[in-house]
Parts: sequence; structure tokens; C-alpha cells
Amino acid sequence: MWRKHTLGWIILAILLGALIGSVFGQILGLILPDGVVKDFFLRSVDFGFGPLDIDFVMISLTLGLYIKFNITGVLGIVLAAYILRWYA
Repeated sequence: MWRKHTLGWIILAILLGALIGSVFGQILGLILPDGVVKDFFLRSVDFGFGPLDIDFVMISLTLGLYIKFNITGVLGIVLAAYILRWYA
């Protein structure tokens, strides 16, 4: 049976999966001893742009966005997609 998922549900599932996976990865980083396995779970890739300063006469804005991907975040996204596919 095909269920129609809105874009909002899909984005929510991706964000929650990434967040839960990243938190789980940080907890693993605290538990695991130093070594290759810990480096594998904690290694991340950053995407984004740095601070952009926009200075008006009365208001100054600083904008920036970084997205940090690691393996546990990706696993969390896959798990959230699975849950969304079968249970939502």
C-alpha cells in the first residue's frame, strides 16, 4: 500500500535521524577507547559557508551555516527513512 508522505515529514525525518545519529556518535566517542574505531565514528565532513557580515546603518547581521556529516548521522538518516517508510 502506497502512502503519500509530504515534504515536511520527509525533511523532519531526515533532520531527526541526523540529530539522533550524531548524538549517538558523540556518546560512542565518549565510551570507546582511542583508536581506529573511535576515529571512524567521530570523523566528519563539514559543508557550508562562513560568517557573512551585512552592515546596515542601524542593524548589523552576521549569517552563516555549517552542516556536519559523520557516519552515525548518516546511519541515523537511513534508520529514520526506514521507520518513515514502514511505520508512518
